Amino acid sequence: MAEERGSLTEHLASFPAGAPVQGATFLGETPVLVRDDGTLSLGEPAAPRAVTAHPEGTILSSRIAGAALLTGGDDGLVVATDAAGATRLVHDGKGKWIDALAARPDGTVAFASGRAVTTIDGKGAVRTTSVPTTARGLAFAPKGYRLAIAHYNGASLWFPNAAAPPELYEWKGSHLSATFSPDGRFLVTAMQESALHGWRLVDRANMRMSGYPTKVRSMSWSADGDWLATSGADSCVLWPFRDKDGPMKKTPLECAVRKAKISCVAFHPVSPLLAVGYEDGWVLLSRPSDQAELLVRRPDDDRSAITALAWDAKGDRMLLGTASGEAGLLTLPEG
Repeated sequence: MAEERGSLTEHLASFPAGAPVQGATFLGETPVLVRDDGTLSLGEPAAPRAVTAHPEGTILSSRIAGAALLTGGDDGLVVATDAAGATRLVHDGKGKWIDALAARPDGTVAFASGRAVTTIDGKGAVRTTSVPTTARGLAFAPKGYRLAIAHYNGASLWFPNAAAPPELYEWKGSHLSATFSPDGRFLVTAMQESALHGWRLVDRANMRMSGYPTKVRSMSWSADGDWLATSGADSCVLWPFRDKDGPMKKTPLECAVRKAKISCVAFHPVSPLLAVGYEDGWVLLSRPSDQAELLVRRPDDDRSAITALAWDAKGDRMLLGTASGEAGLLTLPEG
């Protein structure tokens, strides 16, 4: 029962985000909330600063790119914002929606508008390509300059510095987002058809991961790369990727079971802990190995969905946001 769980609620500082939250992250030590109204909220809960990144648009996606936060909007703009709140225009698509973003620690960025995909590396070199249908999700490989592009009927892998066109990995259906395993051996996409699909890249072996009642909108890898946690059910579904076959012919692990759908997941960057957010506004910390749980947030009035969860680099603090515009900053107690 929920009342029997241990609690971290006294360590959560709740505060208004100012608008529905689309994403959350940290720029160094600075908490950042990405809001649907084209603005960002930077800083601690007691004194947040509002920064307008998209004055005439809604933010559709966001990613950390080196020391800046990259945002793409329905205004066609890609904007970089640093921890001080300074903004820089990266791309002006003249009103063409920025459907997806990806970024690397060295500042390399990728963005998609319709079928067109563009990369800008750390030295400013621009490369473009196109895919068969609208690009819905982008992800850089953990090693090498390689980009995965999710689209209808599969995903394409592209080396921007190569002359060859993107290489197509086919699977029927609409693929909405993409992620590489931390070791680069597997590519996984979330699909419109309430399933995941994956490829073992060394031999193109297909991996079907199905059984979800709703679409998977959030995925997160464990720090060691052994597990991929996913939303989309009333338990957090974790697929095993430890050995060479990944999840093929294996049963997933489940944790954090409640009578509410999970909307957002985020693994701790160091420890085997998982933050789990639900459609009714609850947040738990779960240790999948023994099913131990700690309550982080049990809403009183705001029972809207958790739409964003993010840890800082050390894993000392976690930022959350909701669909109705509430937020919270958890500081883990020492020990």
